[in-house]
Amino acid sequence: MDNAKQIFERLLAWYRASHRALPWREDRDPYHVWLSEVMLQQTRVETVKTYYARFLQAFPTIASLAAAPTEACEKLWEGLGYYRRVRNLQKGARQVMDEHGGVFPQTYDEILSLCGVGDYTAGAIASICFGLPTPAVDGNVERVYARLFAEQPTRKQIAEKLRPLYAQGNCGELTQALMELGAVVCVPNGAPHCELCPLADICKARAQDAIALFPRRKPKKPNPVEEKTVFLLTCGDRIALRKRTDQGLLAGLWELPNVEGFLTVEQMLRQAERWGVHPLAPQKIVQAQHVFTHRTWRMQCCFLTCAAAPDDFVWATAAELDDTYALPTAFRKLLSM
Repeated sequence: MDNAKQIFERLLAWYRASHRALPWREDRDPYHVWLSEVMLQQTRVETVKTYYARFLQAFPTIASLAAAPTEACEKLWEGLGYYRRVRNLQKGARQVMDEHGGVFPQTYDEILSLCGVGDYTAGAIASICFGLPTPAVDGNVERVYARLFAEQPTRKQIAEKLRPLYAQGNCGELTQALMELGAVVCVPNGAPHCELCPLADICKARAQDAIALFPRRKPKKPNPVEEKTVFLLTCGDRIALRKRTDQGLLAGLWELPNVEGFLTVEQMLRQAERWGVHPLAPQKIVQAQHVFTHRTWRMQCCFLTCAAAPDDFVWATAAELDDTYALPTAFRKLLSM
């Protein structure tokens, strides 16, 4: 990279003058950076801010996270989705306690060995917290690089190509500057704000009027659609819940009882009888849809009052739904319909 020094100096000057004030940038605590990076996967910054503060209030240290009941962690994660992230985060916290004596590891390879940590997260923590020359290439950085040089290497190749920048020092600020540039200037959706970019005059894609061509993306396949009949079963002031299996989508979380496909009213009542809840007439049936990253659920939800509360389900009060049970958004939004 012939102009590494020029790019480095411009990026850092721009970052120091205009970066956003974010709570996880207030210190270099590796737990804080790690938590923020995990939360920010597939999630908007504004959404993460509230969850980040609430999570740290409940689990202010890695030790407290490692010792917490998993369901308490999932409850605090409720609404963020991708619950495997929080389970892996807790497994990683337990690794820190068991394998590193409670001290966060300080080398790239050791950080990479933590559960759920990949190349990008390891590079971010190592550079931001410990000043190591370890590039962190996420979608934002990939987009900045692809447009700046009008080429499309893999993320691993980009990491190698960025090493001359990291050789200049200030590795933590450089990582955050590259991320910030992609997040707020060289944006993923819509036209980039080239007038604000410190590198606009040396951007090859801009010079070639080819910004829209980088980075190149494979066309997305349409999400498969699954139809489900969901049951909101109430007995007195309690609602029936059950645990999902430990495999697949929303693994191990709580759910409203449901079956595949759309049932008729008669079939719904027969299903409820098989569960032993002794249903009365349906109160209402509503339609809803929930879009996951790789699939879409089309749901019809049958609201049924029940005369029995068999032990096959957990029967939760409204307060317990608020305080104890992590119910994924796909099901929780049915409660208020």
